[in-house]
Amino acid sequence: MTDLFAPVGVTAQELEGRPGFDPGFLGVDVPMPVLPPDVPTLLLNYFHYSVLFRPDRRFAAVTALDLDGGHLVSVDRSDRWALDPRLAAELQAGPAVYAHNDLDRGHLVMRASSAWGATEDEARKAEADTFFFTNAAPQAALFNQGRELWLGLEEYLQDHAATFDRKLAVFAAPVLEPADPPYRGIQVPLRFWKVVAFVQDGQLAATGYLLDQSPLVKDLPAAFAEAAATGAVPPLGPFRTFQVPIADLATVSGVPLDQLAAVDLLPAEPSLAPPLPGETAAGWVELSSLRDVVLGA
Repeated sequence: MTDLFAPVGVTAQELEGRPGFDPGFLGVDVPMPVLPPDVPTLLLNYFHYSVLFRPDRRFAAVTALDLDGGHLVSVDRSDRWALDPRLAAELQAGPAVYAHNDLDRGHLVMRASSAWGATEDEARKAEADTFFFTNAAPQAALFNQGRELWLGLEEYLQDHAATFDRKLAVFAAPVLEPADPPYRGIQVPLRFWKVVAFVQDGQLAATGYLLDQSPLVKDLPAAFAEAAATGAVPPLGPFRTFQVPIADLATVSGVPLDQLAAVDLLPAEPSLAPPLPGETAAGWVELSSLRDVVLGA
């Protein structure tokens, strides 16, 4: 009998009944960002989160999560990755991308952040729903300080927001650049963005972050082509985590974030020309610990 909590074996019909992201979750209307109409996307709903998926890139353009810090449940990691049956397999970056190398299937919606509910059963089902390949993108397996910071941001902001409101809305995705290097039939994203929104002193507030795994190599396409030909790991670099003006994240990602940029707690002017992967800009705060996070002027 199939594990009731695992996504393996879940039908398209069952997934169509998932509630997805709730724009009114914070008590303030915060709709999920949408891309311009000339960019092909498909909305996929899961427990507690939704994915705006780009079939042309085989990755999410936006994920949106409701996080209820007051009802988080510690559950065992299900770790049963599956293709979403609502999409053709060739439109998803599936197992072949991660086979026989050290690439991680990096969660966009973090499993622990989704594991909440009125009951443990709800939390388990929500945690299991984060293991669809539509919620993953390749990341370097090196687990260094920069990535630890990235993984700890939601918990840190949840603790901060607890003084005011135990709920967060978390938006995250890879930065899907046209020049991302090819590997095994996909283009590997080199940067990831995250925006966390919450209510502070009765008002909507938000902060934005960027994770950069850009390798420092002179000929990036050639290095990735060699990795694909030999089955080696692509030459991704060590993680660097930044707090970034949300307006810059909108420019870098191509995702409209006007509402959240207007309530950004980082007192910095957006860059006139946001930098390319591997570069930084004035106003970007490189985080060495969670104590470096700026939550207001």
